[in-house]
Amino acid sequence: MYKYLDKVNSPKDIKNMSIEELDLLAKDIRKFLVRSVSKTGGHLASNLGVVELTLALHKVFDSPKDKIVWDVGHQSYVHKIITGRKDKFNTLRQLDGMSGFPKEKESCHDIIDTGHSSTSISTAVGLACARDIKGEDGSVIAVIGDGSITGGMALEAINQLGYIKNDMIIILNDNEMSIDKNVGGMSTYMSSLIRNSKVHKMKGEVDRILNMTSTGGQISRAASRLTDTIMYSFVPQECAFFDSIGVKYYGPIDGHNISDLIACLKNAKERKGPMLLHVITKKGKGYRYAEEHPDKYHGVSKFDIREGVQPSGKKSISAAVGEKLSQMACVDDRIVAITAAMPSGTGLNIFEKNHPNRYYDVGIAEQHAVAFSAGLAKNGMKPYFAVYSSFLQRGYDQVLHDVCITGKNVTFLIDRAGLVGNDGETHHGEFDLSYLNSIPGITVMAPKDTKELMYMMDLSLEIDGPCAIRYPRGNSYELNTGCYGKIKVGTYEILKEGEDTVILAIGDMVKNALEAAESLEKEGISVGVVNARFLKPVDEKILDEVFSKYKNIVTVEDNIIVGGFGSRILQYASEKEYNNKVINIALPERFITHGGCDELQELAGISVNKIAERIKKI
Repeated sequence: MYKYLDKVNSPKDIKNMSIEELDLLAKDIRKFLVRSVSKTGGHLASNLGVVELTLALHKVFDSPKDKIVWDVGHQSYVHKIITGRKDKFNTLRQLDGMSGFPKEKESCHDIIDTGHSSTSISTAVGLACARDIKGEDGSVIAVIGDGSITGGMALEAINQLGYIKNDMIIILNDNEMSIDKNVGGMSTYMSSLIRNSKVHKMKGEVDRILNMTSTGGQISRAASRLTDTIMYSFVPQECAFFDSIGVKYYGPIDGHNISDLIACLKNAKERKGPMLLHVITKKGKGYRYAEEHPDKYHGVSKFDIREGVQPSGKKSISAAVGEKLSQMACVDDRIVAITAAMPSGTGLNIFEKNHPNRYYDVGIAEQHAVAFSAGLAKNGMKPYFAVYSSFLQRGYDQVLHDVCITGKNVTFLIDRAGLVGNDGETHHGEFDLSYLNSIPGITVMAPKDTKELMYMMDLSLEIDGPCAIRYPRGNSYELNTGCYGKIKVGTYEILKEGEDTVILAIGDMVKNALEAAESLEKEGISVGVVNARFLKPVDEKILDEVFSKYKNIVTVEDNIIVGGFGSRILQYASEKEYNNKVINIALPERFITHGGCDELQELAGISVNKIAERIKKI
């Protein structure tokens, strides 16, 4: 089916390929990627952009002896193809199938599990130091995007690397995108380097000429020093950032010219000390729709190749949040919206369009975003930081230290709470109820549906202090049960009366609880349901009612069982010396794999069926 790709089952299969054959292999891989991802969904545009770079890396280096660390890891599909996993792509991101990110348990070529941004250089520095302590051979390469390198953690790692000077290569994959368009001073700086590409092309030509005369390592090193001297006679000061902190900068390099990439990587492999190769790639290359709209093809569901990704026609919960916040800002000029490089994903692109002067994209910098919000609040603004649950983890200390200790008036809009599905362990929002539960002074809410979420956003304006609202990924929905209207802080809602057993459900799990109760009703088991929409403060009035009326109290949450909503109810029962039977249904104390959300809920024991089964055993 694929003339060249069919011959490749391991990195050794490309070692003897000519440049022409590698170019043809790259075309095969792009066709394979588009066909495969169109059937399974996945990260498409970023992988189409790194085909030649990945081929060159595996041509020059010997994985896994030479260790390649992929930042975030969503762009590792080509790496997986080359390392013998192309036959598993029909299972990509499915339950029991191949992960969409590097996984140590999946292949020896996946050096370390990744999923979040800006971590690769730190890990690679650790690998390089361990190699040198043990006296081992082998190269260490970190591949990081121009969005991820703006993250503080990446710059911290570069700072250390420039000081300790261990041999290591950083590949900066610059496609001028993270998920959305890159922002900030580092992005501007990278653009300035690209504008000075003629200088670096001149350097490459000088390198080539000088290396033609090299007959040994000593002469080669002298040629390298002479090349650098010539280069820096011409390079403007703005290009000297990496060199000034001890990491040699080389580039920009055409990321789709395999011949140039191989030559540069071979040169880098022989040089001593830390270095950064600046590689320019095009996100979505080779598939017209992805080239024209790389943001829409970052992560995709199944699609028709001929027509491309089509809008679903349904409004997402994130979009509903963006619209609501934008409406609120029309009547309250204190409101400011903050995102950490996720305007489209969080719905804040809607706010940006309507209120550009009160919108801030701080880049991949969650810690900064939280402390920045605290500063805004201190000076009289009402900041709303919209962030994925799994990414707010990165700003936990700032939530505690900069916002909550002094009671700053900051609201966290926590998107992608609970199980998110196909991205797996690194992206599930299964810890936020636990880590927020442990922080004094913050109000934490979780709506039963999108309509209630809108009322919670109204309530957040009245709260003078830290506040968090968590909600799931997916399309907007309404349960059309219970009351809708103005909400008071710390109030629950009784949705259904029962006999001996009641379910206290929080957030998205109210839906499952109602369906489980309806299923049990058909079997003659009457179960009550309470919408426990506040993690903190709890509704003591309704809790006392519930503990007085029901023998069995069942809590349901899409959060890890340790320290979350169920733990808070158990604590309350203990403090009030209630002796009722309390059963916590929550995500188990383990990391949940990737797969469809319905499948994962069943696996984790929080599906409608599992809730009903557990109650029948009481």
